[in-house]
This record gives sequence, C-alpha cells and structure tokens, in this order.
Amino acid sequence: MADDCSRPLDFETRQIHAGAVVDAETSARVTPIYQTAGYVFDDFDDGEDRFAGRARNRAYSRNENPTNAVAGRRIADLEGGVDGIVVASGQAAIAAAVTALAGAGDHILVTRSLYEGTREMFRGVLKRQGIAFEEVPDDATDAEWAARIRPSTRAVYTETLPNPLGQVVDIERIARLAHAGGVPLVVDNTVPTPYLERPIEWGADVVIHSTSKWLSGHGSVIGGAVVDAGRFDWAASGRFPQLTEPPRPGVASFADRFGAAAYLAYLRSVIVLEYGPTVPPTSTFLLLHGIETLSVRMDRHVASAQAVAERLVQHPAVARVHYPGLASDPYNALAAKYLPRGAGSIVTLDLAGGREAARRFIDALRLVSPMTHIGDVRTLAIHLGSTIHAKLTEPEREAAGITPGLVRLSIGLESVRDILEDLERALDAASA
Repeated sequence: MADDCSRPLDFETRQIHAGAVVDAETSARVTPIYQTAGYVFDDFDDGEDRFAGRARNRAYSRNENPTNAVAGRRIADLEGGVDGIVVASGQAAIAAAVTALAGAGDHILVTRSLYEGTREMFRGVLKRQGIAFEEVPDDATDAEWAARIRPSTRAVYTETLPNPLGQVVDIERIARLAHAGGVPLVVDNTVPTPYLERPIEWGADVVIHSTSKWLSGHGSVIGGAVVDAGRFDWAASGRFPQLTEPPRPGVASFADRFGAAAYLAYLRSVIVLEYGPTVPPTSTFLLLHGIETLSVRMDRHVASAQAVAERLVQHPAVARVHYPGLASDPYNALAAKYLPRGAGSIVTLDLAGGREAARRFIDALRLVSPMTHIGDVRTLAIHLGSTIHAKLTEPEREAAGITPGLVRLSIGLESVRDILEDLERALDAASA
C-alpha cells in the first residue's frame, strides 16, 4: 500500500494497516487468529531451512505466530523501528530485552524514576541471575553518568514518562550519554505510546511496551512488545559477542545474517524461543483491534487528563498534582519538547490528609474503579503506598516520592464531566 504513495503514510493510517498481510487462503481483510502450535513443512529441506532461519515460513508458534507477527511489525512501524515482537506481558518484554543484552557479571545503569514493578524485577529475579543494576539520580550530571559506565555495562534503561509521578525523561540527552559509553539505550514507552512520543527519533535503540495498557486500550488482555531501532553498532561497541560472533562453527553471526535487525533476531530466535514467554494469538487479535483506534483514543485521554489535572490542582483537599501538562509542573518544559500532543493520561494527586484521606477518597468513588491497571477505557484509581509500593519501607517510599496520601489516576474515556463529578465527590469525602 505504501509503495503506491508519493509520501510516507500518516500515523493514523499505519496504525490500521502497518504489518498486515491479507490471508492467502481466505482473503480475510482482518488479521485472523492463527490458533496453531506448529506449521507443516513442505519437505525435508524446508524443515531444515525453517530451523536454520533461512526460510520465510515459520517453524513453531512459541516465537513465530502469524497473528503475533502482524502486531510486532505494526508496533515497530509506529515506533520507527526495523522489527518488533510481542510477548506474554510487559514484564516479559522487559526481562527479554534485558537478558538479550546482559548476563551474569554484567551491569546496567537505570534512571531512578521507574515503575515500581520494574525496579522490583531489577533488584529481585534479575539480580539473582547475576545482573547488577545501578540507579542514577535524576539530577546526575553528564560527568556522573560517564563515570558510572564500566567495561561490564551493557545498557542504559529508562522510561519516557515514568509511572506514577510523570518525571519526563530527557531521552535525547540520555541516549547521547549511553552512546558515548558504547552501550544502547533501552526505553519503556508504555505511558505515552508512539502516538505521543517516539523515543527512537530521539536516539533510543530498544523500545519496550506493556501492550496491556493504551495500545490495547480496553483492559481485556495482557501482553508486551520489544522493538529494535536497528541503529546501534553492535560490532563497534565490542560488548555483545552474542550478536557479533558465530554462535557455533559454520554459522554466521546474527549481525552478519540479519544486519540492522540483529538484536531483534537474537531476541526472537534465542531469548523468546528458549524462555517461551509466548502471548496467545487470541490476545494479540484484541491488541490489534485496540491499536487501530490508538490516535483517536489518546486524543480523548489527554484532553480529559489535562482537564482533570487543572481542576484537581485547585481543590483544597489536594496538596499537589503530578502531571507534566500543567504549566506549574517542574517537567512541563520537557513535556513541551517530547510530548507536544499531550502529557499522557496518568494524573497523580497527593491528598493533604495523608493515608486516611486517601482511604476516604478511594471508598467514596462510584464511577472511577479502584484497581491496579492503567490505560483502560475506564478511569481507574489506586492508593500507591498500600498496594504497588507496599513492599517498600517508609524511608524507601519517601525516597521514591510515594507520600502517604498519593493516589494515581488513569483517566479513561468517559465523559469528563462525569469523571470530575465523581472525583470531586470523593475529594469532599476525603476532606470530611
């Protein structure tokens, strides 16, 4: 379709068509659910070629399913990458992306502002596998960044718009510092989605998504995705023999065989194949339907979130509102640079009455759903200190900015008037 156009297709068109292949047997226009474990070989040689990666056809659905392949290609296209793959969850995407780069004895630098579930994985299961994660303060200078990159460093990891406080990350700067140290930048772009921000355009090398959130948009499925920008020079870095050296005698390296897509090819044919974080094609079918309306939904999410943030900041029960779309927010200037279409739809408020005010607020909600999720069509709320950050000590929560009255809102697609009325009723109860 794009070959017939004199210019690249717009985002709104690509979110519907990118990566799609009309089914050869039925000519179905909508990508079918290929609910199958494996695929019949044409003959002996075809089986050998499929397992060697020489054939276009698939060998097994653990890492190569036609429904899933369309979603991987579509997300990669929207992000500006060369290839992508969908996996079982956002956490699976993080684990796969990291373990494709690092192993026991290796080191990864991470920004301090990250989703708590990600930090828990880094200091938990991945640390037990021998990967060292070092947090870099948000205010670290260029010299401090450079001093922390070691010979064993394999990546820098960050988020575009960290959940829940929205400290917009200067991706262009972090990418420059990572590349100066010879390592790639891995970015979780779940919260803005590629409609609001495309970190590859600012220098990111690997992009991760929890597709359960805004990409799907309906709260029905769990999934994740990894996208390869195809720009990092793995050979020049000299830190990634798994990509640049032959895996066994007589077999060319991933860099020689797959060129710009070497990282994603390795992740698909080694990490995903061997660990098996497979997402069901039924879930991916629903994901694809969500992606088709991404731009329309995000415009509504952002407009409503901006209205909610502006109303909440005026309420006497609210001590502070974290939303980079507010002119008073310390990250507003970075939001103007990286998020010109809007600062996402997470609005986090700190209630002046602390934990007990948060209890009254949550219990008074009627339209807004108290639950752990974000990116739904429904507006959601959660008290962070008693749930997602409950495992932390009080000093650890304080260091992470998780105050006793902190409540995260994920603004949905209901009438903004109805959302505001429910929130204001709950705020009145919090003030009582």
